[in-house]
Amino acid sequence: MNEWGAFRTTDVQAGQWTHYPSLMRPEQVFAWATPGRAYAGQVVRGVDGRYYWYVPINERDSPASDKFAIGVAVSDSPTGPWTDHAGGPIISQRVPATNNIHNIDPTILVEGQRVFLWWGSFSNLRMLEFQPDMKTPVGTQRTVTGLTGFFEAAWIFKRGATYYMAYAGNNAGPTSQCTPANYHACIAYATAAAPEGPWTYRGTILRPVSSTTSHPGILEFNGQWYIAYHTADAVGGGHFRRSVAIDKVEWDDAQTPPRMKLITPTPAKGRDLTPRPNIAQEAKSTVSNEPVPTQYWIKALNDEIVRSNPLPPDMWGTWTGNNPPQQWAQYTWDQPMRISGSQIDFWNDQPQGTGVGVAAPARWRIQYWNLDSGQWADLPNASGYPTSTQGFQNTTFDPVTTTQVRATFDGSTNGSTYSAVAVEEWKILAAQPSSVTPPALTVEVGSGSCPAR
Repeated sequence: MNEWGAFRTTDVQAGQWTHYPSLMRPEQVFAWATPGRAYAGQVVRGVDGRYYWYVPINERDSPASDKFAIGVAVSDSPTGPWTDHAGGPIISQRVPATNNIHNIDPTILVEGQRVFLWWGSFSNLRMLEFQPDMKTPVGTQRTVTGLTGFFEAAWIFKRGATYYMAYAGNNAGPTSQCTPANYHACIAYATAAAPEGPWTYRGTILRPVSSTTSHPGILEFNGQWYIAYHTADAVGGGHFRRSVAIDKVEWDDAQTPPRMKLITPTPAKGRDLTPRPNIAQEAKSTVSNEPVPTQYWIKALNDEIVRSNPLPPDMWGTWTGNNPPQQWAQYTWDQPMRISGSQIDFWNDQPQGTGVGVAAPARWRIQYWNLDSGQWADLPNASGYPTSTQGFQNTTFDPVTTTQVRATFDGSTNGSTYSAVAVEEWKILAAQPSSVTPPALTVEVGSGSCPAR
């Protein structure tokens, strides 16, 4: 990020927010910072009543292999102006002690005269206590354990006598309670009886959203608990063009310690019922390489989302490093569908003929389930099966009525090894009527006009 901003409200439910688009730029506050290289920070009220903003920024002249470090700015107001409180990083790969982790995502707890800071990413979470001056370390940093699937984005808070640690989890897999695919993350949490732990994993509170990760902030305001996080839901949004979301946190106080209930994102998203030719989203998708490698997501086949710069979970793919010569993907509907077209969007990082990486298939075809014979059959009069990776590749055919279609892909080869296949989206188009007969209209006696059509 280039800078940090904020939103302010006195009434969350009213939805009226004041936007402060530019409260602090790293290079304007921290003389040692690289411009335009900032990540997510946290503001807390310090022991002395002032406000402290802990931020991960790139240390311009660091000799470390990873130049990200954590600085702290101070202000009399949450809206600034801000000044560098320490004159340099308080945490880096050499300050206050050597470490080799990615030093980002700080979260802070001020409890009386004690100040605790947690930070880290890529499955490494560290903790360090500071003196009441908010910048001088006490003791040595320690590694935090007990957070099942921890990836990054830790957020510490206390409710009652219990300490809660929320975080972006990424223990991906086909049976995961968190997420089936890498890159995407759920928000999970753990609890402890003391800031130092030990921590006990308690489960997931927010399922994966439309952006890859989802950095949480959780607090109580006017008697109600809220979680703020980010998505890609706004118009023009993407994995790295994110929008702010905020929802209520509800509790199950019948359990000990009290548990956080699964968050219900708002506004609620229903099925898109807009009429359109593509009926793939109504099908169940199955593939030959189940369980799908965790860098990919079978859901991407028919989610009707095609991104200009996709990440692996934005596609179904087959790469494992030892790819077979053939793979397939299949759609199944719970009732017969009349279809006459296909549109498919291939992704590649290698050209055809290399036998490595991901390439467009050497050839492919679609078959349908013949309801009369009970067998797979080739599509009648198919227009062809193009393999370009530039946009949707169209195939038309004579209309058929079926409950299943299957695309079979022959991997591109160098003669000895095979490239994998990846598909961002596969649409199946319903056969369209050549004409539509207008419905009969009856004008009741006494009506002054015909009903709208």
